[in-house]
Amino acid sequence: MFSNIIITLILLVLTTFVLAKYIKLPRNIWLLFMAQPLAMAASPIILFIGAILSTSMASDPSLVTLPITMMILGVASTSIPAALIAKKKGRKFATFTGLFCLLIASMLALFATKIGNFELFVLASTLFGAGSAFSQQIRFAAIESTNNVDDIPKVLSILMLSGLFTAFLGPEIAFVAKDLLSSPYGYSGSFLVLGFLIIFAMILMLGFKNPKTTGSEHTGDARPLLVIIKQPIFIVSILSAAIGYSLMIYLMTATPLSMHQIHSHSLLDTKWVIQSHIAAMFLPSLFTAWLVKKFGLKALLFAGTTIYACVAFIALSGQQVMHFWWALILLGIGWNFLFLAGTTLLPLSYKPCERHKIQAVNDFILFGFQAFASLMAGWILLKAGWNMVVFTSMPFIFILIAVTIYFYRQEKKLLKSE
Repeated sequence: MFSNIIITLILLVLTTFVLAKYIKLPRNIWLLFMAQPLAMAASPIILFIGAILSTSMASDPSLVTLPITMMILGVASTSIPAALIAKKKGRKFATFTGLFCLLIASMLALFATKIGNFELFVLASTLFGAGSAFSQQIRFAAIESTNNVDDIPKVLSILMLSGLFTAFLGPEIAFVAKDLLSSPYGYSGSFLVLGFLIIFAMILMLGFKNPKTTGSEHTGDARPLLVIIKQPIFIVSILSAAIGYSLMIYLMTATPLSMHQIHSHSLLDTKWVIQSHIAAMFLPSLFTAWLVKKFGLKALLFAGTTIYACVAFIALSGQQVMHFWWALILLGIGWNFLFLAGTTLLPLSYKPCERHKIQAVNDFILFGFQAFASLMAGWILLKAGWNMVVFTSMPFIFILIAVTIYFYRQEKKLLKSE
């Protein structure tokens, strides 16, 4: 019953061993590689079953994506506090704070599904978001754990590759463990198993050491926030990451509800599509560092934007399982390219003494956009159908095209001046 979960965990351990022993990754980075998919398994669980579960629990059908929206709002509203805590208490303390929030959220979700209380489930989802805000800071902890700025794309690619394990763990836990405990609407057992994974992640993070800060992080004059965010390099970074991420969440949130509730595809098929999508989000990390080194960030932006245009075309071609599968596969690949490009460009926009402030603002904008996208996904899907969801994504694809063209023309100037 749990064989797929056990196999995935074994593969995670073996992969971490190879990275630590043969690729010689620093301890901090391979610990983050191993702990991150355990901590972040909560998000795909809520994205997969949040709307489906809410169709039975919520009194108002228009609120079915509210748990997903509140999870993302939890990320957005906690992004700035998470960055401030990391600055004052260190990355290790901040990560443990997030893991503790995720553990409490798992127990609340277990209880909510056990008694069939929608409001409590929404609260649990919000706490999942708050905990995930700290987990999102893991990528910055990895950046700070490397001493060479040229290694940032490589480190980010390796860390994002761990998301492959998240892709299988999250939906698999939701599907396999849903009837492990008896409850009116199922899925209580899923949150119990999730709680054990989070405890395992907490044990792993005991070995993490706060990255050493350099003197430059505490010296120099920090510029006003408005000056920093008006920089072209920051604007390109935030637009590529925020639009790429929001469109991904927008279509991904609507997919399980559209497939299972509207088009009557099986839960197994729906799980397969979501798992494939999340795997596609992280699998390109095997070669994105090489792409950046060989062709530059502009190639990544161009590829991600082009792939998103293809997603819209395929999604409008039909509503069979394979239409959803191909659209979501390409959506995941496009997201990887756009998110990696935006995250790699971000450090070029700030000084060391400004990093926590800008990282917090970046995540607040990123997840604020996502929260709005997830809420609108359910409403537009139920009011106007799947095709309208796709049509309303197109203006943002055109914005990505404009950003890509601008970066192509100004790349040398932007990277030289920053």
